[in-house]
Amino acid sequence: MIKKILLAGGGLALLSSLTFGVPLFSYARCGVSWLQESASDAMPLEWELKRARQMIADLKPEIEVNAKRIAREKVDFAKLEKQLDQTNERLAKTQSDIERLSEDLRSENEYYSYGGRTYTSAQVQSDLGNRFKRFKTRRATAEKLGQMLAAREASLQAAQERMEAMLGAKSQLEVEVENLQARVGALRVAQTSSQLNLDDSQLARTRELLDEIATRIDVEEETMSIDVEYFSEIDLDEPSGENLLNEISSYFEGANSKQSESFVAIQID
Repeated sequence: MIKKILLAGGGLALLSSLTFGVPLFSYARCGVSWLQESASDAMPLEWELKRARQMIADLKPEIEVNAKRIAREKVDFAKLEKQLDQTNERLAKTQSDIERLSEDLRSENEYYSYGGRTYTSAQVQSDLGNRFKRFKTRRATAEKLGQMLAAREASLQAAQERMEAMLGAKSQLEVEVENLQARVGALRVAQTSSQLNLDDSQLARTRELLDEIATRIDVEEETMSIDVEYFSEIDLDEPSGENLLNEISSYFEGANSKQSESFVAIQID
């Protein structure tokens, strides 16, 4: 899908450039960059950490190749150093022989004896000249070998330092990956805890029922308190039939008395 989008975008950019003369290649490149960044952001962190581990593991073959190069350079350096030492030894021996022959020729003898054989002064002088030429050539060679040895020693030292830096960087990357792995683990735990939805509906219903029961009890208690307040004056003496008869007699006697008084008053008049 992304490939089709890129192809369509590239074709649109080319067509727009040819038709309208608008350079849209920069927009296309920006779009490609945006797609790459979006794809990278969409990848899970665990996958990215796995990819980082793989990239660190891929450093091993490169480190091994560099280690072999350094080992080879060490071997060549040792050979060159040995060659230089041998050349210096020969130079020292040649210089000693030249000094001996030069000292002998200063005596201006006609014949000289070396190793059980006799040589003329001309032969010794010729041999001395040849020895001196070889000495100068060998000495120049020794100087070049010394320069090569110094250069290769500096190169070897730099390579070893780079190797140590590479190994140190690899170790640091491994530590950082472990740290990032721990951080991702803590992040996932926190996300899981925050997204964990517990079913507490039964608890809520139980809480609601208890609140309703408590409300009903409060209402009944309040009702009882009102009844006691307004209807608690109860006559403790039970009414009897005799008291009722007396009340009736008193009522009618009072009424008859008022009627008699009225009648007497009328007659007097």
